[in-house]
Amino acid sequence: MQHDRIPEIALDWHRQGRGAALATVIETWGSAPRQPGSQLAISGEGEIMGSVSGGCVEGAVVVEALDALEDGQPRVLTFGVSDETAFSVGLACGGTIRVLVEPVGAAMPEAMLAAITEARAARRPIAYAVAPDAWTRRLLTPADLPARFRSDKSGMEDSGEFIALFNPPLRLMIVGAVHIAQALVPMARLAGYDAVLIDPREAFASDNRFPETVIRHDWPDEGLAAEGLDARTAVVTLTHDSKLDDPAILATLASDAFYLGCLGSTRTHAKRVERLQAAGMTPDQIARIHAPVGLNIGAKTPAEIAVSVLAQITQVLRQG
Repeated sequence: MQHDRIPEIALDWHRQGRGAALATVIETWGSAPRQPGSQLAISGEGEIMGSVSGGCVEGAVVVEALDALEDGQPRVLTFGVSDETAFSVGLACGGTIRVLVEPVGAAMPEAMLAAITEARAARRPIAYAVAPDAWTRRLLTPADLPARFRSDKSGMEDSGEFIALFNPPLRLMIVGAVHIAQALVPMARLAGYDAVLIDPREAFASDNRFPETVIRHDWPDEGLAAEGLDARTAVVTLTHDSKLDDPAILATLASDAFYLGCLGSTRTHAKRVERLQAAGMTPDQIARIHAPVGLNIGAKTPAEIAVSVLAQITQVLRQG
């Protein structure tokens, strides 16, 4: 996931005339501190933003990046991180990492980096592919590599290309400020989701009950429209009130959201299906709903139900 602004910072430095290089982890073996796709931006003045190793090899990468800015040539660096060095940054043992260093403009085209930053700003998934043997480069979309985008992992392809994935951050829209939501919001955050709570009832959806949470006191369909629903967004309805849940369900079924889960018993869902059919929803659309919400793990308490919901969202995200 890309909550950082490394590509944007590199592009800004380049456009300011300060020079910029991007260092990207492309392969790892052993207990590597950072995963493939992790990036470090280096300016021509030696400023850095991001990380490729948690501190183990950053100094050497900066030196190589400054050399790359001088000669305009990309390069692939290989580092062995010793057990002793790894331990100092919190790892049990060392490993080996390969780092791609590309000077912006000279090697990585400015237009490609700009396209990446524009896609990120618009929450459009995009990937940057580079073949280190021939130094060919191209941009890809989920249609080109659906499994790679679903896995959320940058890495080497069998073709020898390295794929740097820039998926938008995951989001979870929670409709209904109920007890389950109080457990689900912090769990979702831990799992890497930007959680948004939508409930027009201000007494329920209060900062007191949901500290440090983005809260929208909108009617659910309006709140979802304001936030925007895309293929990196999951929606869960929890109110048990059809006046609140149904508008959210209809809005989600008309979107590209990858998951929709609805709280309620099998009987409650049967009545919900009747209402959705009357509203013109097709059988295929209605089949997208996960109801009763969550994996069937025998959950009883609000926290256990939240675990089952997040588990099901993860299953749909990763396995389709």
